[in-house]
Amino acid sequence: MSNPLKKLAGQTVIYGIGSILPRIINYVFSLALTYIFKTPSDLASNTEFYAYISFVNIIFTYGMETAFFNFSNKIEEKSRVYSTALISILSSTVFLALTLCLFSGSIAELMSYPNNQNYVVWCVIIVATDTIMALPFARLRLNNNAKRFTGLKIINVFVYLLVSVFYLVLSKNAYENNEDSFLAHCYNPQIGVGYAFLAQLLANIFSLGLMAKEFTGFEYIFDKALWKQLFKYAWPLMFLGLAGMINETFDRIILKELLPEEIGKTELGIYGACYKIAILMTIFIQAFKYAAEPFFFNQAKGKNAKSINALVMKYFVIFCSFLFLATMMNLDILKIMISSEYRKGLSVAPILLLANLFLGVYFNLSIWYKLTDQTKFGALITIIGAVITLLINFSFVAKYSYMASAWATLVSYGTMMVISYFLGKKYYPVKYNLKSIGFFFFLSIGFYFFSQLWNQIEWLIVKLILNNLLVLLFVYLFYLLEFHNLKKLKNPEAC
Repeated sequence: MSNPLKKLAGQTVIYGIGSILPRIINYVFSLALTYIFKTPSDLASNTEFYAYISFVNIIFTYGMETAFFNFSNKIEEKSRVYSTALISILSSTVFLALTLCLFSGSIAELMSYPNNQNYVVWCVIIVATDTIMALPFARLRLNNNAKRFTGLKIINVFVYLLVSVFYLVLSKNAYENNEDSFLAHCYNPQIGVGYAFLAQLLANIFSLGLMAKEFTGFEYIFDKALWKQLFKYAWPLMFLGLAGMINETFDRIILKELLPEEIGKTELGIYGACYKIAILMTIFIQAFKYAAEPFFFNQAKGKNAKSINALVMKYFVIFCSFLFLATMMNLDILKIMISSEYRKGLSVAPILLLANLFLGVYFNLSIWYKLTDQTKFGALITIIGAVITLLINFSFVAKYSYMASAWATLVSYGTMMVISYFLGKKYYPVKYNLKSIGFFFFLSIGFYFFSQLWNQIEWLIVKLILNNLLVLLFVYLFYLLEFHNLKKLKNPEAC
């Protein structure tokens, strides 16, 4: 019998390629934008619109993706579940997209971008195409077709990168050099950073064409009774998702509104750029989520389900602790990714890294309410987190700017993690190895604070050597304490 943990690790790696590689390219290019647009306020619209996209995506999908996973493992006729969910998503997407495009002018004015109505239309179509592809991508994950999933994701980001480079590098440079050429005529300075939206739109349309076969090969049946069950399961997840997005992105929406007009966009641009320093943690968690959600549902009926969940949590936290330490110990190198005009915001990096670690732990813990069909608890927990986010931002941003937003994210995710842990002990008790988890987590935090003793050393190479000796020591201690357990993974109950 194959080892389920090895399977999860393998799937995470494959999904990681599909998620990590595109995201790395996307993140690197978004960081490169700090060199292309050296004034932080110029990037404010990019940061703000993508924050709105995250919110609208939740409304467009309304939890149907997770509902599809859940019911596909309960009902034999998987094609009926897929067909019903897909028809629901397609119908609602067309209606919502047309409505938002119809009022795009008013939305642009409301967002204080009256001259960029095209930004709104492009972003709506980005969300619509993302939503239409969501269920086909979910079915690929459910069927363990990770290679096709990965290939499609890579193609999408490749097209995005090509279009972005064409407009924001080649055409922009030709225009600014006053060339009388085709490239120069392709660039419109009024669109500016909005070409990033156009690039994503074209990439999504291209990807949608490649996914045509995912919309054929089955009979389109809308089972009304089944849809009611799907929607009953899904709707709390939509509110959960919206509340989650308040925690994740709302700070980037309200930051410029809570600060004086002359500095709001600048601070937003800086915060948005420095937020991306948490790239490795964010990408790993995203890749893990792609692989873990179908994995947990598939393992739920197995006799070792809870012991496997405990092991997954343990090694997840250990690896995230390693990522936190490795990132912070090499921040002097990583900061080169963003232009010097943005680097004064790097103090948010350790806070946001830990916040994302807590979010990953919360995701692991959240499986209890998904498996027990008590998604209302997930919505409640996330709403509590959202209230914390809002309270801290509205109370402290005016005085502490984006530092308040970063701390709000950490406190919010930490609270959600703790609440979910204690509720999970009641409704779906799992015996987590808190001693081992806590040791490696606090070890990484301790090493980070210890490294501050030589933080003022002027010789960068000496500081980097000392910092990475701590990273190697972390790995060595993991080897000493956990290698014997890794050998036992063929029997999860033995670890």
